[in-house]
Amino acid sequence: MTADTTPQSRGLIAKFLTIVERVGNALPHPATLFLCLAVLVVIISGIAAQMGLEVRHPATDERITPVSLLTVAGLHRIILEMVTNFTGFAPLGTVLVALLGIGVAESSGLIATCMRLLVMSAPRKLLTVVIVFAGVLSNTASEIGYVLLVPLAAMIFQAAGRHPIAGLAAGFAGVSGGYSANLLLGTIDPLLSGLTQEAARIVAPETLVNVSCNYFFMFVSTFLIVILGTWVTERIIVPRLGTWKGESGAEDSAELRVLTQPEKRGLRFALVAAAMFTALILWGTLPADGFLRNPDGTFLRSPFLKGIVAMIFVSGAFTGIAYGVGAGTIRNDSDVIRGMGKTMATLGEYLVLVFFAAQFVAYFNWTNLGLIIAVKGAETLGAWQLGGIPLMLALVLLSGFINLFMGSASAKWAIMAPVFVPMFMLLGYKPELIQAAYRIGDSCTNIITPMMSYFALIMAFFQRYDPKAGIGTITATMLPYTITFTIGWSVLLSIWMWFDLPLGF
Repeated sequence: MTADTTPQSRGLIAKFLTIVERVGNALPHPATLFLCLAVLVVIISGIAAQMGLEVRHPATDERITPVSLLTVAGLHRIILEMVTNFTGFAPLGTVLVALLGIGVAESSGLIATCMRLLVMSAPRKLLTVVIVFAGVLSNTASEIGYVLLVPLAAMIFQAAGRHPIAGLAAGFAGVSGGYSANLLLGTIDPLLSGLTQEAARIVAPETLVNVSCNYFFMFVSTFLIVILGTWVTERIIVPRLGTWKGESGAEDSAELRVLTQPEKRGLRFALVAAAMFTALILWGTLPADGFLRNPDGTFLRSPFLKGIVAMIFVSGAFTGIAYGVGAGTIRNDSDVIRGMGKTMATLGEYLVLVFFAAQFVAYFNWTNLGLIIAVKGAETLGAWQLGGIPLMLALVLLSGFINLFMGSASAKWAIMAPVFVPMFMLLGYKPELIQAAYRIGDSCTNIITPMMSYFALIMAFFQRYDPKAGIGTITATMLPYTITFTIGWSVLLSIWMWFDLPLGF
């Protein structure tokens, strides 16, 4: 690590990332690129179908063949489902609903005042640590991280007089690159453990895989990701971006370092509103029969966790209105609606990008090309017959590679688990270890793949501060995190295996 901090090594890294950025930005506009990819998928599906390519589903032994869209039936499906592909694209509704509430908080001045308060009260050197750590914790309900923390991190850096894209990158690295690290269990844990258990029962019918089977490893991984994410931000990203030449932050203006009386009154109103909302949430979640829990009293995948986007909307709107009333920035309902509309007005290009991205993702799923790539990759790794630590590290790399083509963590594991879990169990490896290796690879490449559901939103955030930003800009900015996380996490997994430490409960 010390060698990488020398001026010469930093210069080489900067040159490499500049090349990556130029090559990536030489590509067409992301919307155009997704359109071209969608057309390419249609063409490849026809070629693959003519070639008779096929694989066997590892769980059901079902024959999987490419579905050609170069047919009359394929054309009909493209035409008839174009609208629903767009409206049913999962992140679209999540982003729009959450940002409606956040728009009220932003237009009322609540977010700006809170940022200034944070900047005034926190040392600048701790901002990056806090942002990456908050990003990792937000994975308990990941929508919060993508739609709230990532743009907020950029705003906080800007308010501190630092480059906002560096803050955006740090937040995105914590939220998405550290997806499988956390101090708390999230909704992804029961989903993956359930798939692992079903796969393990292929060779051991009585196998039970606990939801918290990776908890110890992921707990320690949280601090690893925070350290690595902070190091990459400060030693690679910040020097590469240089000095922020846009609007200065709070530290450059003495008047911004002092809250006015209306702002203080607004914060008191917002604090009371937040306390009331928090009390309501605790009332609905802490008791075994809470109204935000499942009917059987369980909390995981409860209405509260499933409806976290609605909670973001209500909390943002509620506290934003309370602040606005106290500070005098909201005087009637028209001010609230205007705040929501202002936020929506900034998402025009994002909506265009999502339209073409949704078509591409839908076509990729319809044609079975994603399934075939995943199964073929799994079969290739299985044929290598590696052992011990190299075998798990190979699984890390394979899952990271497949993640570039299939964004859903559960979808990939549903394909890979029936192959790798039984095979590695027969070699003496526990299903919990196999799942942990998969989760590492799946997390590390989240931040560089356009197949990630929120990639279009991250693009929109980048373009707020750099209108010329393209896929190459994001890839060049986030690639150091991917490489560093992959190496660091792989070393941690190797140490864990070497000392045979328990992965979880």
